[in-house]
Amino acid sequence: MCSSDLLAHVYLLRGVLNIFSLGLDDIAAQLRAQGIPVTVANFASWSSLADEAAAAYKSGRIKTIVLVGHSSGATALPDMVAKLDQLGAPVKLAIGLDSVFRTKLSGRVGRYVNFYIANGNGEPVAPTGRFQGKLENINVQNVPGVGHMSIEKNKIMQRKVIAEIDAVVFGRSAPGAQRPASAARPGTASTAAVRE
Repeated sequence: MCSSDLLAHVYLLRGVLNIFSLGLDDIAAQLRAQGIPVTVANFASWSSLADEAAAAYKSGRIKTIVLVGHSSGATALPDMVAKLDQLGAPVKLAIGLDSVFRTKLSGRVGRYVNFYIANGNGEPVAPTGRFQGKLENINVQNVPGVGHMSIEKNKIMQRKVIAEIDAVVFGRSAPGAQRPASAARPGTASTAAVRE
């Protein structure tokens, strides 16, 4: 399957200064190797990226929008989800990697996975009354070698992120992706811990 057949696009948002989220470049390279189109940008450009994604969605060039953010990039994800929803371009999957501020999620998203480090800088994401979709806050503090500055470089976490994206883009199950014992129903939130 070539990338033109996929009609999917993954937007990867780096954190502050573009120098602390370089593991997103590794994820981007692995996705491109599978034929998945990717944009890597600083979190500060989330609004213009949402405009671009919405225009591509409305023109039919994109059918599946996936967002991934690290640190401040993860903090910006709820705003990008809400703007895309307002523009009529729903996000199929959003993955946050250790959002550094308590964020509120509104709008519509197929699935929002927030990987955070509970004993570090990371925060759970809270749904608002206007949220539609499935939200999972997953504590990854027990993943070996994971930290705020390394979560997106950690090979275990990279595999989890790519598996989640592949599940949406190719319709595969996410191998090794642990689900909470009681999976959240649409419009609800759940919290889980991941151990490796």
